[in-house]
Amino acid sequence: MAASGIGTAFSDERPGTAAVLIVDHEDSSRELCRDVVADAGMHARTASTTEEALQILQAYPVDILIADLRAPPMGGIALLNHVREAYPHTAVMVLAQHSTVEAAMEATRNGAADYVTKPFNLDDLRGKLDRVVRSLEINEENRLLREQLRTRPGFGNLTGVSPKMQRVYKLIEKVREHSYPVLILGESGTGKELVARSIHFSGARKNKPFIPVDCSAFVPTLIESELFGYVKGAFTGAMNTRRGLMEAAGTGTLFLDEIGELPVDLQAKLLRALQEKEVRPVGSTERVAVATRVIAATNRNLEAAVRDGFFRQDLYFRLNVVQIKLPPLRERKGDIPILVNTFLQKFSDPDGDARRPPRTISSDAMARLLAYDWPGNIRELENAIERAVALGSGPVLHTSDLPSNLQYENEFTIPHNDDMIRLEDLERRAILRALRESSGDKLAAARLLGIGKTTLYRKLKQYDSQPDSAANTPANSPIN
Repeated sequence: MAASGIGTAFSDERPGTAAVLIVDHEDSSRELCRDVVADAGMHARTASTTEEALQILQAYPVDILIADLRAPPMGGIALLNHVREAYPHTAVMVLAQHSTVEAAMEATRNGAADYVTKPFNLDDLRGKLDRVVRSLEINEENRLLREQLRTRPGFGNLTGVSPKMQRVYKLIEKVREHSYPVLILGESGTGKELVARSIHFSGARKNKPFIPVDCSAFVPTLIESELFGYVKGAFTGAMNTRRGLMEAAGTGTLFLDEIGELPVDLQAKLLRALQEKEVRPVGSTERVAVATRVIAATNRNLEAAVRDGFFRQDLYFRLNVVQIKLPPLRERKGDIPILVNTFLQKFSDPDGDARRPPRTISSDAMARLLAYDWPGNIRELENAIERAVALGSGPVLHTSDLPSNLQYENEFTIPHNDDMIRLEDLERRAILRALRESSGDKLAAARLLGIGKTTLYRKLKQYDSQPDSAANTPANSPIN
């Protein structure tokens, strides 16, 4: 069997079809797996021992390895560890008897894409195999997006190819050569300052100063002197005359971040400076001409702030000549792979040694990143990748290298209406929360829940066998 498995070429060779290696010492289950793989249109090779599997891995490219945990002589776990090190781009699924489910779950923690229990549920096997194939496709998109990133004409450090980001790029192209104000809106962490820098450094002012100011970082008594300057003796401690940032920017760009935090009394002075193109330093009777371009940004709803009296309507109109609204990361998840690759290149080699190849990320870890909603947006994603690179071992990052809040599916939310919630949904929510609170420690999670470890494993196995249940849940269900 081994010789034929190694020597026989794949039947019906077609480019782009996944190559699967099945390692199982039981003839019936091995052939059943082979039939499922063939029915899915993939190429299959088989081996009855791990030694045969290693020979095939050396001789042929393998995209997916399906290995029985009890495959002799080294066993599926040892084979998994070898593949992770020697063939990091090969996805691994493990086969387990009911008695070895705990070991199978541990294998997934160590980098296996998934596990299937024997005797097989064919639909379960097909579904999990299909998900692994989709993950491989994501990895290939990763590679293509990385190449696209190298060749795409970008704006500063902005990254993304989604339609929403393409609209942002078009607006940058339109406003970069002009001098009128631009208002950038977006949640925290979406890259508002990067957009401001892209406008400045891709336009006619690129050789002029770019001065960022965080309006929320100054106490109200200091903002005016920072923006407009002051003369000697204007206040206690004013030992010398100092130019304000609007004047210091010259014909460059002044970026007012968190403009919504600017005190109302200073809003009037900023409005006058924008309209009259001049400022009056604190303590001075003379006005100074300014020619700087102002770009403002905020994560607040300025229209609501205007209605509530916290922001001047005339200043809002003056700043809002052109508005650029940045989408949150959850609305452009297609950009996550290219962002991840960018951060991997950035953090894999902080010293800039091009000889050191960047880290890569496994399909299971990428799937978790794509499933998460990223309330902290790009900044949170960047921090997660930096942490994974710092703490991960080996050339490929896996789910276990990610922050603990990403290692489990998002917990369910309680609906804000009077709909009934199924008891099993509440139970599942409690279990996933306990796992998150315990950073994946199942024994600690069981203690938090007041249940036995065996009960917890049984519940997790039950949830794993119903992977698509959320997809079939009504919209008003607590499963999101």
